[in-house]
Amino acid sequence: MLRSQLDDIIRQIVSACPDLSDIILTAGKTIQAEVHGRLISVDTVPDLGPLVPFQVESMAMAMMGRNMRLYKDQLATGSCDLAYELHQQARFRVNIFGQKGSLAIVMRKLSMNVPTMSQLNLPPIFKEMASEKYGLILVTGGTGTGKSTSLAALIDEINSSEYKHIVTLEDPVEFRHKHKKAVINQREMGIDFGTFASGLRAALRQAPKVILVGEIRDRETITIALEAAETGHLVLGTLHTSDAGQTVNRIIGMFELNEERLIRSRLAESLKFVVSQRLMPKTGGGRVAAFEIMRNNLRVKDLILNGENEEKTFYNVIAEGDAYGMTTFDQYLINLYQQELISEDIAMLNSSDRSRLKQMIDRIKSSRGEKVTDIEGLELDINYGQKK
Repeated sequence: MLRSQLDDIIRQIVSACPDLSDIILTAGKTIQAEVHGRLISVDTVPDLGPLVPFQVESMAMAMMGRNMRLYKDQLATGSCDLAYELHQQARFRVNIFGQKGSLAIVMRKLSMNVPTMSQLNLPPIFKEMASEKYGLILVTGGTGTGKSTSLAALIDEINSSEYKHIVTLEDPVEFRHKHKKAVINQREMGIDFGTFASGLRAALRQAPKVILVGEIRDRETITIALEAAETGHLVLGTLHTSDAGQTVNRIIGMFELNEERLIRSRLAESLKFVVSQRLMPKTGGGRVAAFEIMRNNLRVKDLILNGENEEKTFYNVIAEGDAYGMTTFDQYLINLYQQELISEDIAMLNSSDRSRLKQMIDRIKSSRGEKVTDIEGLELDINYGQKK
């Protein structure tokens, strides 16, 4: 399949589903588009019913082109990542992977414009993150939760307000930033550098004030990131962890037991913020993000140094850290629920502590005069336990 033919197919899909977030191409199924969190079949493309393996493989090869690094990654790891662009219409982050002896493709739609903090409705504390001069800021969450989008807005804020040199290390480059007050150089894995660790080490010789690391995957990368943060750089990075406590424990778990005290000490000194986020269906359509935000202070530093116990947990410190701009997922969810942006079911599904969240929801429902329990209609069985 020629690239121009593939462009025509993707263009038709985008035209048929302008609100799509993902396109899924896999053998045995018609083209699928995810719209507001639900998959729908796209049958507007002529001559394409359920895809066969050859069609998916042809599409994959048209996307990969002559980039040998992608073919090597595919053979070595079973998947590869790349950026795909329809001129002036749409951009995608693409993952091609093997399944049941053939290939499958998932295309995540990206914004053509770099989002701003106000457009994303990010919490106000993101402004303070953008003004940090050095240290480590981590944005965490599962795949597809908007980490890259939040980081793009954070980089844009720095780019718009600071006269600094920014270097980004990405796989692939998702949002194309223009030089504003800052000078920004965006580097792509496989084209401009080999691994995040090697790219980060090289970045230290490129005189940046701000470094974005697309993903911190291993011990070597976090070690260099800490070194950069300790030597006056602001380092932004992502991890695939669900909350602040898991993030700290994941980093510490990358090191040997005899290195634990040292890495705890370095992390306690360098870490500035951990932002964890989840994306969920919004009442009335669309999606909305919920955040957990941990800001380093004396209590957080103590937990990083000495670990959690029954009395001291990251959750409790964050819950009591409102004065520092901190919030738990549950506190953020209850705010979204109170604004009627999400339903009770969605709030409970994304909660970190369901019993605690349920109590908060019941208080809101009670203040509205709504029923808070489901015990109406129950009757006492006075014959229970008696012989018939």
